[in-house]
Amino acid sequence: MQPAAAKWYDRRDSVFVEFCVEDSKDVQVKFDKSKFEFSCFSGTDNIKHQNTVDLFGEIDPKASKHRRTDRSVLCCLRKAEAGKSWPRLTKDKTKCNWLSVDFNNWKDWEDDSDEDLSSFDKFSEMMNSMGGDDLPDLDGADEEHDSADSDDEKMPDLE
Repeated sequence: MQPAAAKWYDRRDSVFVEFCVEDSKDVQVKFDKSKFEFSCFSGTDNIKHQNTVDLFGEIDPKASKHRRTDRSVLCCLRKAEAGKSWPRLTKDKTKCNWLSVDFNNWKDWEDDSDEDLSSFDKFSEMMNSMGGDDLPDLDGADEEHDSADSDDEKMPDLE
């Protein structure tokens, strides 16, 4: 058993985690308020992957979803407190060797205006067009939310 490699990025009301596991089988994702668990088998050798993540912030387990593709499993963790940025995915600052930041999708959304969210809207449309109902409807993701703590770090901790 080994952890699956994963990339993550932060958005206004959700955190996205993509587990990079090709040809996954028996995918199981369990969402709790302050952590989530991922497990699956992959490849012809049926390698078992398992990850348990104690989260930086709290999520809404009922609104959090996942979607499996041939190349990965994408998890959408709906934040319990929308509008508050997460500088890292994990509760502890300890570096996880299986986890990295998805810089291709990372953006400092706290300073965004509605016009700047067009690429996120395109991502939402792409996810919705993939079929199934594993991910929540993200149409309201570009609404303005007041952040009580505007001094939050804007880039994730890399350690």
